[in-house]
Amino acid sequence: MADAPTLNDVQAAAEAIAGHVHRTPMLTSATLAERCGAPVWLKAELFQRIGAFKPRGAFNRLRALTPDERALGTITISAGNHAQALALAARDEGVDALVLMPADASPAKVAAARGYGATVDLESADSMEALERMRTIAAETGRVIVHPYDDPLIVAGQGTVGLEIVEDAPDADTVIVPIGGGGLIAGMATAVKGLRPDARVIGVEPELSCAMRTALDAGHPVPAVPGPTIADALRSPVAGTIALEVCSRLVDDVVLVSDEEIREGMRFLYERAKLACEPGAAVGTAALLAGRIDVSGSAGVALVISGGNVSPQLAAEILSGAR
Repeated sequence: MADAPTLNDVQAAAEAIAGHVHRTPMLTSATLAERCGAPVWLKAELFQRIGAFKPRGAFNRLRALTPDERALGTITISAGNHAQALALAARDEGVDALVLMPADASPAKVAAARGYGATVDLESADSMEALERMRTIAAETGRVIVHPYDDPLIVAGQGTVGLEIVEDAPDADTVIVPIGGGGLIAGMATAVKGLRPDARVIGVEPELSCAMRTALDAGHPVPAVPGPTIADALRSPVAGTIALEVCSRLVDDVVLVSDEEIREGMRFLYERAKLACEPGAAVGTAALLAGRIDVSGSAGVALVISGGNVSPQLAAEILSGAR
């Protein structure tokens, strides 16, 4: 297993990606603060390039490629947001990118990845099959795997979200993070705990795709085909080994929310905070509204609103209560 990144690695990533990603705003929500009994900040990563936090890790990884690796090109798997992030970073860095997406990936996310210049492969039935095909193709072609979450440079890049939260909301003593494969929470926990050891870092997963909670309970990653959760951006076939090691040391808890609770969280953010986020970005809000996380007496809570890549049709169905 590759070594987990350190706080110094996250700080180095911030320098490496400066000018390539946005510093996203920290917004407040008086209504959510009243509901949960503590001040709340919303880290609006849906305003990041490609509409999600993922370019932070992708740029950090690609900017570390050697000339020989750049010539061979890159390959990854993704249900959508990492696909777009790698496509964007590869375009800006002049590197070829091949993205394996499951056959049921969001058409909008497929189109976006292609729009940024990546070659998209939809031959995999599910994310587990895509993972195996990625390894096979990389071995045959020499393409460099840019793993969506199990890579120390990716994790360090995602951790820059945590640096910004600590700087912009220094009173926040609870940080709530969505989990798919675990790259975001691993990087953020490294940053937040490195700068504020007393702060709590809590992860949230969908009940139907809970690779990290399952791995923590088992003590090792457990491969599985994730269920058909509404939070497609958080579907992961297995928790990252780096993320599991970091979460075991630094993350205070990982809680689960139902798809209906995720819908309620998404509707709340749209109606009250005017944030048009995707379902996976609403899991932290869902956990607070459902009482899964006790923040009473907290000096402040920072929620990562991780992305906004949702089709208009799905968004309309969720917001109207039709789905």
